[in-house]
Amino acid sequence: MVLQVRHERDGHVLVGSGEDVELANRFLEHLSTRCFAPATRRAYAFDLLSFLRFCTERGLALATVAPMDVFDFLGWLQRSCLDSSDRVVIPLNAARGVAPATMNRRVAALRGLFEFAVVAGVRSSRPGPTARTSSSVRARRGLLGHVRSPSRGVGQGRLVRQPRRLPESLSAHEVAAFVADLGTARDRAMALLMLLGGLRSCEVRGRLLRDVDMGLRRVLVLGKGGKERVVPVDRAFFTELACYLRTERPPGCSTPQCFVVLRGPTRGAPVTEAGLRHVFRIHRDRAGVPRVRPHRLRHTYGTELASAGIDLVVLRDLMGHASPETTAGYIHLSVETLAAEYARARLALAAAPS
Repeated sequence: MVLQVRHERDGHVLVGSGEDVELANRFLEHLSTRCFAPATRRAYAFDLLSFLRFCTERGLALATVAPMDVFDFLGWLQRSCLDSSDRVVIPLNAARGVAPATMNRRVAALRGLFEFAVVAGVRSSRPGPTARTSSSVRARRGLLGHVRSPSRGVGQGRLVRQPRRLPESLSAHEVAAFVADLGTARDRAMALLMLLGGLRSCEVRGRLLRDVDMGLRRVLVLGKGGKERVVPVDRAFFTELACYLRTERPPGCSTPQCFVVLRGPTRGAPVTEAGLRHVFRIHRDRAGVPRVRPHRLRHTYGTELASAGIDLVVLRDLMGHASPETTAGYIHLSVETLAAEYARARLALAAAPS
């Protein structure tokens, strides 16, 4: 039987035969018992699927995996997808292999699986290699080091170096063109909640009707790690939301989620991830703004607030970041700002008495 991931009512499971598949599914069930987020369990399911396919190709079993096999797995992930002869459609970015962030997440999934295997008595030790950590002699506190938890270091647990890129925001023209092309108040409200409230796409889809306070113009958000935050949102969002609830949401709909499907056989069901991405794909192509993505709307929110001079601790709470260094990434200046500040400094130096 071909290994694959299947979505069931209780979450995602691996489909296949053998003791390794059974152990992986027991681990995924264990994550559910520990109240890991559904998105995390889904990602771990696909990470374990990838490793089990690697083990099948190399003739390995989870009980006999050695530390060097984990490094070989990283090299296996970096191979071009063009090596696979059974692919009908090949992604344009296939030659780049798996992204470093994905590789680190898959290693984290393996660490959890092997720790569970030790507890379950399948293995006597964990084969995962120890991640490189910074020396305690030179503490790099960073821009918001004074609010960082001392027990967690940035980058701790990563085997693969990840490039630290600036958050990619959108221009005012791109945002205006995309929002103007949206055909329903529901779609405009979802987009504005990311743009004006900084919510993640999963947080938008998961919002309940009771989480929205239209009187105080605030939204209660349950973010990553089960952390709650209250986010004030601009009037434009609540205008579109009121229009959606009054004219578009199906009458008598008992779905607790705020945003639901408006037509078709699943009318009244919560908007899915695939449904939201379909909305973005259709309208960004039609509006001629291919850079628009759900998370880039959130990045635009953070970048605009940071550029306006908001306190970074406040911005961290508004966006629900676990690490202060993530919030600090929004502090970057445009080329125009740098040039203007440089010119201003040169004029000040020229005017100063010698």
